[in-house]
Amino acid sequence: MNSSSLRVLLVSPEIAPLAKTGGLADVAGALPKAIAALGHEVRAVMPYFRQVDEAGLEVVRMGQSVTVPIADHAESAEICVTHLDDVPIYLIDKPEYYSREYLYGTPDGDYEDNAERFMFYCKAVLAAAREIDFQPDVIHCNDWQTGLLPALLRVLHASDPFWAGAATVYTVHNLAYQGKFWYFDMPMTGLPNEVFTPEGIEYYGQINLMKAGIVYSDVINTVSKRYAKEIQTEEMGCGLEGILTARREDLYGILNGVDYSVWSPENDPHIPAAFSESKMGGKRKCKRALLDEYGIEGRTDKPLIGVISRLASQKGFDILAEAMEDILALDATFILLGTGDQQYHDLFTELAAEHAGQVGVKLGFDNALAHRIEAGSDMFLMPSRYEPCGLNQIYSLRYGTIPVVRATGGLDDTITNFSPSKGTGTGFKFKEYSAAALTSTVKKAVNVFKKRESWKQLVRNAMEADFSWERSAREYVKLYGKADARRAAGPARYVPGVTETSGIEG
Repeated sequence: MNSSSLRVLLVSPEIAPLAKTGGLADVAGALPKAIAALGHEVRAVMPYFRQVDEAGLEVVRMGQSVTVPIADHAESAEICVTHLDDVPIYLIDKPEYYSREYLYGTPDGDYEDNAERFMFYCKAVLAAAREIDFQPDVIHCNDWQTGLLPALLRVLHASDPFWAGAATVYTVHNLAYQGKFWYFDMPMTGLPNEVFTPEGIEYYGQINLMKAGIVYSDVINTVSKRYAKEIQTEEMGCGLEGILTARREDLYGILNGVDYSVWSPENDPHIPAAFSESKMGGKRKCKRALLDEYGIEGRTDKPLIGVISRLASQKGFDILAEAMEDILALDATFILLGTGDQQYHDLFTELAAEHAGQVGVKLGFDNALAHRIEAGSDMFLMPSRYEPCGLNQIYSLRYGTIPVVRATGGLDDTITNFSPSKGTGTGFKFKEYSAAALTSTVKKAVNVFKKRESWKQLVRNAMEADFSWERSAREYVKLYGKADARRAAGPARYVPGVTETSGIEG
């Protein structure tokens, strides 16, 4: 590996703006560009989902295809390419797998053939790299949909000269989603049954694709240092704390960055008025326009609390639901954008009806509106039960919208508590996962909001925070070097069928 100029293949099931369900897509869209800007050759691969056509980017059909085995037959796909800046994004085009309304499942549940869809994807990525003659130094895999790929390389392609110099990095964006499938899907992996063990890809009688990525990658990382520690505990390990602890010497945490060419109030095309730290008049105009958009008639001098989120208990909506009446009693206004569990759809729709003029709710996803909420809100609420990294709190900082967060994962790593006496800090945090702690912290924020000079100092602190991708990209380049060193050192002790293992569960 020549660290001065790496060849990196980033493999992600979603890449913004081509297709997105969450923060993974933002990371996979920004990181390759940031690594390329450091002088490295980067290419990315994702499925050709239907949403790709809605992104408005030119897609070129290359006239090349791949055919890979799936159990007792073979399936083929065409290779297409588009570009984000100068980074090629290759698309695995197989309409019967990927041209669907949703990426992974409908609101009623996951697609029943997800095992086949993403086992095929992992095999097709390897075949496509060979077809386009791109021999990477590093293959950077992301989340469960890519977890089979490191296992294929280590077990099936270990002696293949084409992959001899390829190190693997596996990034866990959210450990709760693991890609678990029944044992009878094992033939589709193409792997021998010897890897279906507690030390390999087996998890309580099921195939676990995320576990496969963790076991067989050269190094593993997740998206904040705090979350890297949390997932080694029984409370946050989602059943995989054993193997993560066994691999702790190869486990790292790198904070996500922000693409400030997309998320900055100085150049944001989605907001009604631009503003900056030195010229804040535009933020007041953004707030007024946002209140009008949500049909809220409250004065602009009242604190406006914004939320953009998947509506689920993981995101803290159980304690937020319990705290809402007390929060509204603070004479604050509240707006929400998101979709998720039906119980929270119903609850917040009812709150909006009961508190018309104080609460505004829009169910769904709207990227442009998300930008306007970041720009127009005074505070941004993220009371997550757990949060691997989080991006909205970092976006909020740049827009002078003060985060109120629970001290977990990346939220704890990115936000520092504001001290009115010292004038330091960028937001407000609480540790105890309870409605009372949430309400108390929102109250602290509202009290500071009423003190003009303290609030202005807090906003300045927030807007000066720097979470650019360049910093994170440099850390990833260092991680790629560690992965190469790990690869060169030979298989780790936990790899089944290669060296002896003992006492590793889950």
